[in-house]
Amino acid sequence: MSAVDATFHRIRAEIAAGRLQPGQRLPTEAELSAELGVSRGSLREAIRMLVALGVLENRPGSGAIVSQLRAEDIMSSLSLTVELLPLSSLLGLYELRRLMEGHAAGQAAARHPEGLVEVMEELLVAMEATDEPGEISRLDHEFHSAIAACCGNPALEEFLRVLRSRSRSYQLFNLPVGPDVKRVSDAGHRAIARAVARRDPAAATVAASDHVAQTEEWLRRHFDEVQQARPAAGESG
Repeated sequence: MSAVDATFHRIRAEIAAGRLQPGQRLPTEAELSAELGVSRGSLREAIRMLVALGVLENRPGSGAIVSQLRAEDIMSSLSLTVELLPLSSLLGLYELRRLMEGHAAGQAAARHPEGLVEVMEELLVAMEATDEPGEISRLDHEFHSAIAACCGNPALEEFLRVLRSRSRSYQLFNLPVGPDVKRVSDAGHRAIARAVARRDPAAATVAASDHVAQTEEWLRRHFDEVQQARPAAGESG
């Protein structure tokens, strides 16, 4: 293990054990490098890695501070890696997304917050009226975000946002099957909205899960087509 990795894990262990608390400033660079037995360069690199992950914050004049370590902030930092996932790996996360979007829709139907049905209807009308891929994607994100907000769980909201963000980079609406995708997607959104409006958590859960499963199926087809179109290893282009 490199000195940077060892330092990274030592600081993480101190935080995990509670010896470094949220909001607490790390010892000075000189003190910490001496305590850990590493160079200042290795320490700085380890701190940079922890800042990128949202575990530490660099505050001018205060040095490195342990972040508040809120669950939603940790979920947000996943975007650093999730946004790099190839489609084959992203598809592996779709089972999680099906479960979580279904749970969120069920909670929305059960809690039925004031104004949600009207917001959903407004977004659905706008989605159904446009064929512009970027606008469809934006409205779709707002639709699902409005539902997820009903759970009252910022970590769940943020995790779903990260997953949807990566999925949106694959513009299915631009493909030859785009019109079919939009038709099925619009119908799926309508089914979710109807179940939420009826205050039927079971139906909302199923509708949202089915909707995500359909998106997953389109993405799998797209992945298979891309794989088949690639020349086999050793073939010339």
